Amino acid sequence: MGRWLEHTVICDIKAPVNQVWAVWSDLEAMPLWMSWIESVKTIDESIKTLPDLTEWTLAANGFRFKWKAKINERIEAQKLQWESVGGLPTKGCVRFYTEEEERTIVKLSVAYELPKILAPLMEPSILGGMVTSELQANLDRFKALVESGHGKDK
Repeated sequence: MGRWLEHTVICDIKAPVNQVWAVWSDLEAMPLWMSWIESVKTIDESIKTLPDLTEWTLAANGFRFKWKAKINERIEAQKLQWESVGGLPTKGCVRFYTEEEERTIVKLSVAYELPKILAPLMEPSILGGMVTSELQANLDRFKALVESGHGKDK
């Protein structure tokens, strides 16, 4: 057993919640704005929106990890929660809060398990701060994508 580490980031997006939800729901497009995610593949091709099972590939700093993730809670335009079912142990949740008709707050929490020997490297003063910064940069890219009009017609 390793140690679970969690990172949470928040973003204020000038767009209605339905548009923000639609862009996030396109899981296979996540590599457009998530720099460490090389690919997301739907395992059940018959499901096009928010599939229950996906295969993820993360590539960063010479490391490559693959895992499958299962959506275990979906509340339309409010919450999406997932956990890995093999490979890299991960879990997370993204929440969407309507602040105004054209403004949505997105809160992303991601957790992963590292072997105990590696966990001390992920302290905020060492590499953990880098992961949080990268997640925030990803969420900021997501914001820019949504605010550029992506997903507006969905």
